[in-house]
Amino acid sequence: MSLIEPLQAADEDGLAHGIAKTSRPGFVRSTVFGSPAAMAGLGIIVFFVVVAIFAPWLEPYDPTAKTGPVYAPPSGAHWLGTDDGGGDMLSLLIAGSRVSLGVGFLAALVAMLIGGTVGVLSGYFGGTTDTVLMRFTDYMLVIPDIPLMIIAAALFGRNLKNIVIIIGIIYWTSTARLIRAQVKSVRERVYVKRAQALGAGNRRLVVKHVLPQVAPLLIANTVLMIALAIFAETFITFLGLGDPSTISWGRLIENAFTGEATINNAWWAIVPPGVCVTIVILACTMVGQSVEDGLNPRLRVGHLSVKRFRVRTPAGPEASK
Repeated sequence: MSLIEPLQAADEDGLAHGIAKTSRPGFVRSTVFGSPAAMAGLGIIVFFVVVAIFAPWLEPYDPTAKTGPVYAPPSGAHWLGTDDGGGDMLSLLIAGSRVSLGVGFLAALVAMLIGGTVGVLSGYFGGTTDTVLMRFTDYMLVIPDIPLMIIAAALFGRNLKNIVIIIGIIYWTSTARLIRAQVKSVRERVYVKRAQALGAGNRRLVVKHVLPQVAPLLIANTVLMIALAIFAETFITFLGLGDPSTISWGRLIENAFTGEATINNAWWAIVPPGVCVTIVILACTMVGQSVEDGLNPRLRVGHLSVKRFRVRTPAGPEASK
């Protein structure tokens, strides 16, 4: 045994320790707080979450009551006008945030649990387990999203619980494939092999070594999944498959179209809920992308960026000509 091998082992341990440190929750916090885009996105998300939590106290009118004329324009009494039933749009918008955000967060959690579990099991155990789980994932991946949502909502009923489960079951596949690839990489690292050689069981290896490595990636993917889930709930409800007893941003857009708001030039019945959906999706994308950029240093390499390419001026006698 040469003197170089212990040094190489020490370097590998130090590298593994450094990777493990960047995968801890502190890395996610430093990544989010160190990025202006992530901070802006996080601020927007927190704002809408606070509005959703305190919605009953922030609503100027009862969202289920008629408080003015049909499609009344914005005024001092109704800042965002009224809808096709004479309801205050601002109150409806605040009330709808609870359902839209709630469905988005819960559906993303369902997708994270299913996709994370499948990805960890498939990537860690490999072999037959990997083949079976990935073939099932591929089958789910090729099924068109919208037709499946329509069929599932029609079969199992139009309530929030079913919508959350439907969205979570449909969108877990991308999470599973992403986590599987990361777990397969972590499984082959030196410190994992060393712990396995020392007698550590599968449960300890997964909990102590694998999950800390994939947790930041799972968090970034979950934040992106929240945006996708909110958008899915919006168009499911817009297609008339949402819960008819609840108020959401998708329900407001659907009511505006069925109530012929475009014919009546009542832009205030369509634009505000659409803008809210767009802003929340953009905010989630900003936060998730920032965390993903922090996890993948290649995305931040300056010399690979097009704007950094430049023609060098020749040195020597030719430079003076």
